[in-house]
Order: sequence, then C-alpha cells, then structure tokens
Amino acid sequence: MTRMPVIFAGHGNPMNAIEDNAFTQKWEELGKKIPKPVVILAISAHWYTEGTKTSDTVEPKQIYDMYGFPKALYELKYPVKGSKAFAEQLVGLLGDEVTIDNRWGIDHGTWSVLCKMFPEADIPVVQLSVNLRAPAQKHFEIGQKLKALRDQGVLIFASGNVVHNLSLVNWNMADGYPWAQEFDDYIKNRILAHDFDGCVNYERAGACAEKAFYTPDHYYPLLYALGAVDPKDTIEVYNDKCLMGAMSMTGYYFY
Repeated sequence: MTRMPVIFAGHGNPMNAIEDNAFTQKWEELGKKIPKPVVILAISAHWYTEGTKTSDTVEPKQIYDMYGFPKALYELKYPVKGSKAFAEQLVGLLGDEVTIDNRWGIDHGTWSVLCKMFPEADIPVVQLSVNLRAPAQKHFEIGQKLKALRDQGVLIFASGNVVHNLSLVNWNMADGYPWAQEFDDYIKNRILAHDFDGCVNYERAGACAEKAFYTPDHYYPLLYALGAVDPKDTIEVYNDKCLMGAMSMTGYYFY
C-alpha cells in the first residue's frame, strides 16, 4: 500500500469553502496529487475538548460552527461518511488516551478544506479532538503514535492556523503584523530544519509568540502533523502567507 503524506492546512476564513482563490487552488492541487486515501484522520482546531475524543458514527453531522456568514456557506454540503472500524482501530492505537464521543461531527476546520481537496466526499473522515488540557509535548507524542497509520492508507490531515489571534485581526489588512510574520517565519524555519522541538517549545520564538494566539487550539493541530513526520520526508511549504494582521495561512505538506 502506498505510504500516505501528512498535511497541515491553515484553513483561515470559512468563506474559503465557497470561494476560488490562491489558497483554495493550492488545496485543489494537493488533492489531485495525493493517492486516494482509505480514510482521512482529521485533527481540527474546532474540536477542542476536555480529553482526547473521536467518533465512531458512520453518519457524522456537518457542523456549521461559524456565525454571521452568507447563507451560501451554510448551504454547502459535504456529506462524508465516518468509519466505525477505523475509530475502533484508533482507540486500539491510542488506548486510554482517547474516548468515543459522537456528539460532535465534521466541523468547518475539516470540511472547508476537504471540500476543495476531495470534492466528491467519497472518502471516510474520522475526526480526533484536540485536548485542551494537554501540554504541547503531549500533542506531538500523539502524532508520533499516529505515524504508523500512514502505511495503512490513512491521510493524517491537521487543520488550524500557525498564527490565529482573532482579537487582533484587521479585516482590511492584506498582510500580517510584523510580529505575526516573525512567528510564522520562526515556525517555518524550525520545520524546514527538522527542529520540531523548537515548534513544541514555540515560546522560544520570543515576544512574537505571546501574540501569535490567544489560545493554542489552532496551533496544536500542527504538532500532531509534525509528530507523524519521518526524518526522511520531503517538506513542502504552501500558502505561505500572513493576512488580516493576525492570521497565517501557511500550510505544510510532508511526503
């Protein structure tokens, strides 16, 4: 079986799901060059929970967890199936670290990107939540445990934003504030140097790290992706861009 890549997507504004722009075009390109996965394991910033959770439902709800957007966004349907068998495998792999919780579904951190990458919605998707109580190192270690799934046709897809501070967003700003660009560049340089410890310990970036995010929910998915990376993997940076002052769209493709 073909070994699957690992993807981290800076998902940004939910409107990307219904727009055609440079970011969405790159997601479409990635979807075309990736071998079709057996299942997609999605780690989304928008399932931020007490403890680590997954779902074993075969009919996951599409969650429209955003407010005040145009009607067309809420009308977009991405009717993927879940996978009870894969959820059971995931529980077997992670053990007591994960529990089944079917109260959530597929949120916009997942479907707003996957609807561009795999528009047919014909690949099962299972989400794994981000444990809000776990330290950064723990998220990386869970990613390391997930690495073996890559040889089983599983696409590990992490979705968040390296910089995501909505309290400082300027909707009229085309680029990022200097501190946002500095933090985004710090993380990018650490990843390209395979210094993933420097990403786990992101505070080493200095003062810019203090503004990069108010809570780490959008940053932590990156650590799962990095944990699943092999030293021999090629690293491709895509959508390398800060915008609206306090958000980074930068994504990473490991293969």
